[in-house]
Amino acid sequence: MSEHKIAMVGTPCEIMAASKLQHYTDSPIEVKLGLFCMENFSYKYFINLLKEYDLKMEDIEKFQIEKGFVFLLLKNKDEVRIPLSVARRIIRKNCDICVELTSETSDISIGSIGSEDGWSTLIIRTEKGENIVEGAVKNGFIEVKDFSDAQFDLLERIASSKIERNLENIEEREFFARPVLYQRQKSDDSIMKEISESDFMDLKSNVIDIGACVLCGACEYACPENLIIIDDTKPRMKGKCVEDCHACFSVCPRTFIPENLRNDNSKAIGDYRKIFTAKSVRHTQGQDGSIVTTILDYLLSEGIATEALIVDKEDHLAWKPYAKITSDIDEVVKSGGTKYSVCPVFKPLKNIEEVD
Repeated sequence: MSEHKIAMVGTPCEIMAASKLQHYTDSPIEVKLGLFCMENFSYKYFINLLKEYDLKMEDIEKFQIEKGFVFLLLKNKDEVRIPLSVARRIIRKNCDICVELTSETSDISIGSIGSEDGWSTLIIRTEKGENIVEGAVKNGFIEVKDFSDAQFDLLERIASSKIERNLENIEEREFFARPVLYQRQKSDDSIMKEISESDFMDLKSNVIDIGACVLCGACEYACPENLIIIDDTKPRMKGKCVEDCHACFSVCPRTFIPENLRNDNSKAIGDYRKIFTAKSVRHTQGQDGSIVTTILDYLLSEGIATEALIVDKEDHLAWKPYAKITSDIDEVVKSGGTKYSVCPVFKPLKNIEEVD
């Protein structure tokens, strides 16, 4: 059992990978804070898109996506709006087959949809998540209020629209004989049989080569021989899989999903216990009420988590995301805000294992 208790922040696909790591391995991930996510963009193509608006990444102070636009708040305090209909051409291919908006296998899901400006929507999914929110309220970290029926209807409607749209994309992909494994309704016994017969080459052909890889880095982290590499590109193998190892295939969020983690798409936001709208009492620098930052502050301050696994921005490349593990709340605060691009979020977990 790991001495580390990691509080992780991630998008739906990253949270699913974390849930599969917990399901199949001895994972150090203790708490999962899942973000709402419609889609993510290619960093490289985003740079090219900004050129059409005579902008550079380093001009941008903050991103926000809502009401059909990508809003860019510039460092000079100007605001630029890019229609999502334009930005869709730089959406990563794997996002077109994601039918999950609200990180359904997290302990707490967090996003802006349904809440007023300065507040966040909290979907509490587990007993652990419920205890965390109750503790954060009791100890003066956050405040919450009831989520109205109208707010819930809006959230459910947007989640349903993502499911409907991307199920059509899945159907179109599969028409061209490109199986979307994670949507297959298979029994756990059948899944284990598939896993026992699969290795990195099967992952490559069924996920990576067909544009379904989410670049989360779970395969790189899980490989016991350190044979998988992700360096800003698709996962690749440096060598040959050892016999009877299926780790990478089992933990990928785009391979078969165990029954206890699966949503058959009949519930637009998945299973949950309670929904609130909330804002921070302690922090103001983050996004949508600074709730992610504040909950991480609570988890670290109370010793519920020993470290946080977060995504920050590179200092030498504007808005280029990279993952790191920290126990320093100042670093957590600094990393606040959505990046709208992806990186191998599990890569730092490998480092703590090597140190141990």
